[in-house]
Amino acid sequence: MSNMDTQALTALVVDALEDMKGVDIVTIDVTGQTSVTDALVVASGTSNRHVRSLAENVIEKAKEADQRPLGAEGQDTGEWVLVDLGVVVVHCFLPETRTFYDLEKLWERRPGDVADD
Repeated sequence: MSNMDTQALTALVVDALEDMKGVDIVTIDVTGQTSVTDALVVASGTSNRHVRSLAENVIEKAKEADQRPLGAEGQDTGEWVLVDLGVVVVHCFLPETRTFYDLEKLWERRPGDVADD
């Protein structure tokens, strides 16, 4: 497996999502906030089929770049498909599911943002 850096893999993911007309693509640097990954990429699809297609294209493009996904979840329903590429985790959502979970707001908080009561 090639050892693509976080920035290059994030760019590959964004390109794969743009190729499939992903909506409202956002990248979030979570370096230092979790030991699980360094970046999140969040995008919306217009239907369950579109959400699945977005994730499938990310998986295909990653494999072409010799980046084997560690796993993928949610392809059965297509409401929220997660693709784990190690240093980059991709979340493809239906708009209403994305709004409900609001990962962007969750991850924009930094340690120390919440005051102790």
